[in-house]
Amino acid sequence: VYLLLHLTKNISLLLKDNLGILTQKNKATAHHLGLLKARLAKLRRELITPKGGSGGGTGEGFDVAKTGDARVGFVGFPSVGKSTLLSNLAGVYSEVAAYEFTTLTTVPGVIRYKGAKIQLLDLPGIIEGAKDGKGRGRQVIAVARTCNLILIVLDVLKPLVHKKLIEHELEGFGIRLNKQPPNIGYKKKDKGGINFTTTCPQTELDSETVKSILAEYKIHNADITLRADCTADDLIDVVEGNRVYIPCIYVLNKIDQISIEELDVIYKVPHCVPISAHHRWNFDDLLEKMWDYLKLVRIYTKPKGQLPDYTSPVVLPDGRTSVEDFCLKIHKNLIKELKYALVWGASVKHNPQKVGKDHVMEDEDVIQLVKK
Repeated sequence: VYLLLHLTKNISLLLKDNLGILTQKNKATAHHLGLLKARLAKLRRELITPKGGSGGGTGEGFDVAKTGDARVGFVGFPSVGKSTLLSNLAGVYSEVAAYEFTTLTTVPGVIRYKGAKIQLLDLPGIIEGAKDGKGRGRQVIAVARTCNLILIVLDVLKPLVHKKLIEHELEGFGIRLNKQPPNIGYKKKDKGGINFTTTCPQTELDSETVKSILAEYKIHNADITLRADCTADDLIDVVEGNRVYIPCIYVLNKIDQISIEELDVIYKVPHCVPISAHHRWNFDDLLEKMWDYLKLVRIYTKPKGQLPDYTSPVVLPDGRTSVEDFCLKIHKNLIKELKYALVWGASVKHNPQKVGKDHVMEDEDVIQLVKK
């Protein structure tokens, strides 16, 4: 396994660095490259998936019970300021020192922002090769997979080197940052062969390439529909089925060590927020960006004959904001007793408007439930 690990790592680096030089991308070689990528993805999955059902867990202190309305994980190399950021942001003590690997377990904290309860996780520093198990990296990245938002904390004096390395480690463990799932329809069948259809022109994938990739996974009967210009990596992600798509913010710490001109340049980089965790600079901007990326929806409740309660909203994740989702968040039996609901806010044409369980609400709507 150890030799296989290094072999796949070296092959992937060779492909990444020399693919454009050694193998020209054209119709004749596309299916060959797709096949190599599929084999690499399979080998990586076999290496990171523990064999047998009696293996050890994630390690004591790593996995933390999920609480609150959202979970945010701090990922980064040792000594970039993750513990200082958690301590000053959430008021939770996480051991801070001037040497590397001070934090050895996951340290949780909670902040309240705009009525929502957000759980923060200070994860131990990862190192190069973390996805392959170095430095207990697999346990750290496994916890990161459960987060609703990842903050990659970088040292502002060496951000690009660390950024590329961390992205490579997270990508190797099936985490896709700031990406949407590929627009590919995929359905396995018992018979009928590979049915391949496209709704737009394709620059990389054709019928032969798709069949060779699926054959590597021993899939010979399936419906594949490409609704966008997709790559071999997109198809492999869909077939693997274990990818998670998580929004990410790059937090550039220690801005007290750079000039104003350099800070202006950093502000133009997408998904970046410059801060100083030690001096508590620019925390407001970071919290606001976290709120935007989490896409949480606040719903206020209104008891009959009373004013709405604006102090403690019911917070729902984006995409699950129907009246039924609201009822299930409070209690699973509430939906059975629901007759209809009265809603005030941006999601209705009239205030109030009588709606059913399928009505989708928007941020800061007010709802009153009427039971049977």
